[in-house]
Amino acid sequence: MRNMFRKVNELRIGKITAIKTAVGNNRGEGYIDTAVKILIAVVLGALLLAGLYMLFGDVVMPTLNERIQEMFNYAG
Repeated sequence: MRNMFRKVNELRIGKITAIKTAVGNNRGEGYIDTAVKILIAVVLGALLLAGLYMLFGDVVMPTLNERIQEMFNYAG
């Protein structure tokens, strides 16, 4: 009987130690940190893409179309 109580106590102490080690472990990167980094990257990428789209749509493409039409204008 005494041997059984000793084994149960050792098992309990082992589990408590494992839980304390797991909870106290601060290695690695958390899921929240990774999610925030991904969200920031997506938002910055979308802003950059929208800015480039506006630049090409309003500034570059009309100027390019005008120059191409001037190059192939055979009337003079």
